[in-house]
Amino acid sequence: MTLSVPFYIENKGFYDISDLNISTIIQESDEALVSNSSTVVPLISSGSKVDATLNISITLNNMTTASLSRLLFNDTNFDVDMSLALRYAGVIALKISTNSTMTWGAPLCNLALGDIQSIEPYNTTHVRAILPLSFENNSFFNLNGTVRTEIVNTADQEVGGSTTQISVPSQSGGTTPLTVFVLKDYGILKEAHLYFDFLPVFSYGPKVMPID
Repeated sequence: MTLSVPFYIENKGFYDISDLNISTIIQESDEALVSNSSTVVPLISSGSKVDATLNISITLNNMTTASLSRLLFNDTNFDVDMSLALRYAGVIALKISTNSTMTWGAPLCNLALGDIQSIEPYNTTHVRAILPLSFENNSFFNLNGTVRTEIVNTADQEVGGSTTQISVPSQSGGTTPLTVFVLKDYGILKEAHLYFDFLPVFSYGPKVMPID
């Protein structure tokens, strides 16, 4: 996702401005790199005006890595460092920098899996169970896709699962019942492995959640 900020520079000086470079670095509180973006304007001639766009990109697929996956589940603040460098009259190098903070809203904030609400016969080999999944989409984008669930018992055997369509608008939350089909002789249930597929925004899994 890209935040585009249009800007213009009018050179009213007697000399050209060259090699204008605006760089933006976004880091998490522990200095883990989230984004590194640059916008370059090669030349602004004396007496001229140049329109350009500053593009700040955040790739959510980067957040599915082990070092940044917590950002899918936890709100936080980002440190934003911005610097501007240029060369004036082809000789004089100038650079200024500033820093600020930006609020990040997690798309899967406060993710929780509730207790099994019901187990009832489905066919000769499986039973049907309901697991309530809840979270808050605190991000600035809507979530539309699927959640694939794998049920694992205490013997580390996959004994059931299902895929559920899910749609959660930005800045909203709630509970979605996951209907899963489990073998009758499932033993003692241990955990659920959740795979989120919200393409083209992001996909992530497994998120391991205990089952009580």
